[in-house]
Amino acid sequence: MREIFAGLPWWVKWIAVPAIALVVFGSLIVSVLHFVVTLLFKLLVFVALVGGLIYVVRKVKSGASRSDW
Repeated sequence: MREIFAGLPWWVKWIAVPAIALVVFGSLIVSVLHFVVTLLFKLLVFVALVGGLIYVVRKVKSGASRSDW
């Protein structure tokens, strides 16, 4: 790989090649990022809902046991 880029100017290595890669693979990169962000958001919502459910169940359970006896 180094031999291919050896005689080329710096702007080809650092500007042109990454720009071409973004044009070719840009939609794939955006799709993967969208999937990861959506998955993390859903995981966060799931954890918050399960935590809230556990909190409510413990509150109701501890309140019911004190008032019933």
